[in-house]
Amino acid sequence: MAKAKLWGGRFTAEEDPLFAEFNDSLPFDRELIEEDIEGSIAYARGLERAGVFTPKERRRVEAGLVNLRKANRCNPAKIIRSQAEDVHSFVEEELRKRVGALALKLHTGRSRNDQVATDLRLYLRKKEFAVEEDVDHLLETIASAAKNHADVMMPGYTHLQRAQPVLFAHYLMAYGEMFLRDRQRLREARARMNISPLGSGALSGTIYQVDRRLLAHDLGFHIESANSMDSVSDRDFVLDFLYFASTLLMHLSRLAEDMILFSSAEFGFVQLDDCVASGSSLMPQKKNPDALELIRGKTGRVFGHLMALLTVLKGLPMTYNKDLQEDKEGLLDAVRTVLVCLRMTGKVLETIKIHPERMRQAAAQGHLNATELADYLVAKGIPFRNAHHLVGGIVMRASELGLTLEELPLEKYKGFSALFEKDVYEHLRLETVIARRIAFGGTAPDSVLSALKSFRKRIKSKK
Repeated sequence: MAKAKLWGGRFTAEEDPLFAEFNDSLPFDRELIEEDIEGSIAYARGLERAGVFTPKERRRVEAGLVNLRKANRCNPAKIIRSQAEDVHSFVEEELRKRVGALALKLHTGRSRNDQVATDLRLYLRKKEFAVEEDVDHLLETIASAAKNHADVMMPGYTHLQRAQPVLFAHYLMAYGEMFLRDRQRLREARARMNISPLGSGALSGTIYQVDRRLLAHDLGFHIESANSMDSVSDRDFVLDFLYFASTLLMHLSRLAEDMILFSSAEFGFVQLDDCVASGSSLMPQKKNPDALELIRGKTGRVFGHLMALLTVLKGLPMTYNKDLQEDKEGLLDAVRTVLVCLRMTGKVLETIKIHPERMRQAAAQGHLNATELADYLVAKGIPFRNAHHLVGGIVMRASELGLTLEELPLEKYKGFSALFEKDVYEHLRLETVIARRIAFGGTAPDSVLSALKSFRKRIKSKK
């Protein structure tokens, strides 16, 4: 039996089956059914205000849509088995079964162009709130981990080489700063997205006296869109989300990469819980960081969705083109990927075991306090560049002897400069090195505790 089409009036030949399969979007846009019903309820009210529906007709249509929503929630598989072209066709046909010709009247002045743009914004707004909740949870997890390990010292790295000692809490909150920026990007994207295109028609607006501002208000949008042509062709709000998602996943991937390294035998800083790791089918001793590797790997697909949609949009003439159907699959997948990666990262951090002694041992090796030694000489009047050169020679000598800077005898120091005294060893202690980084944003314990207090307040902030 041939599918009923919303656009079939001027066509006499049947669709080619291959084209029908190629053209239909129901396999993925069925996820927008709740939003399509929500938008249709609001539009029915708009048509009543415009005099197209009587109050009785509007109530009947709205009751039919509410019934359809309930039926879909009870039997979500029905839409999957449907022969409809897209979610809009499915909703109209199911509504027609409930209210008859009034279902057809509901489309008065409305196009699938403004309808799908509205559905997509409603869907994304709802998902963005869910994503923000998960970002907040991850931020709280980071804050708790920083508090619980406030005195743990570790090497900080540049070029993946041990550089200077830092507090583990300071390291964790570096990622917290990234995720706070991500949340701000999400909020800014939502603010730009929260505009209603409904009532724009196919591209030129509608002749019916639909109050678009009240329509926007009914759907929880801040305002109605200003230009009907832009309304139906705009997908910047999808790009905004995909850019946010790409940046967030990039940050999650960096954190995952760190934890993969830190959990290896070569580092041994952390141990992943069994609940987020797997083993080898051949090597019994293996414990693989699969959760983290999947986060790192899934980042690429989200990057791909952003680039794919940019490429789709770059050559489109005004206004709506079928190319825009390609906005949904990538977006829907990106939303799912962001949610699962946020939750999995949180699970990893909640269950991870820290090895403080191994971290401290690593921070004590590799002459990470060399900069402190240079600062010691600066305090005695030597220009920093000269002190830097002098300490380079001291580090080389200590390495030749197989000693740390703390183990190097005082006479060896005096061989480089008579300014060295016994107090140099106090300056070289890890606790001293870290505690001296007192400038705002530094890794000194008091600074980190103050930053953690501020960090928790910023997590709660709605700005």
